[in-house]
Amino acid sequence: MKNIRFSLSAVLALICAAATVIHAAEACGKRVSLFDGKSLAGWTVLTCEATVDNGDMFIKEGNGLVQSVRKYADFIFEFEWKALKSEKWDSGIYFRYDTIPTGKPWPKRYQANLRQSDEGNVGGLKGAKSEGLIKPGEWNRFKLTVRGTQAGMEINGKPAWKADGLEGPKEGFIAVQAEVPGGGQHRFRNIYVTELK
Repeated sequence: MKNIRFSLSAVLALICAAATVIHAAEACGKRVSLFDGKSLAGWTVLTCEATVDNGDMFIKEGNGLVQSVRKYADFIFEFEWKALKSEKWDSGIYFRYDTIPTGKPWPKRYQANLRQSDEGNVGGLKGAKSEGLIKPGEWNRFKLTVRGTQAGMEINGKPAWKADGLEGPKEGFIAVQAEVPGGGQHRFRNIYVTELK
């Protein structure tokens, strides 16, 4: 009888754990690939040249953006990137913007920078700064979480920063920046978004 009670307790505990996992999955939504490695479907290329090369999104020429077709409110954005320039590389990920100023290649904010010595940092967002977490000349994995007025970054699996103070639109595009004349070519792969509810 004691063994039966123990077994029932174990089964109930497993059911509760499964319910918690399901609830967490519903709260976080589904992780969706934004880049299939074959085409730029789901993206709009603006004032630059981007292609798919060897399964990567390759930022080839110009100053501009490779912009998501959809806007996102609260989300987790994951990607891997590699700069091809040996020094003074520069690119970025823009998020939570809805317009680009006339005559300009990029929005005013917000940008998770991919500029040498500033990788992952977001200008205009107090506390959104770290250093020493990237591997120059190699693939780097970033995970940007945006919820309400808060944002956080993980770089290569390590916490980089958490900050509060996002202003402006509550939803917006996500875009890969092309800044090839000044910052060189870049490659991107394994690009995913999870919408948070």
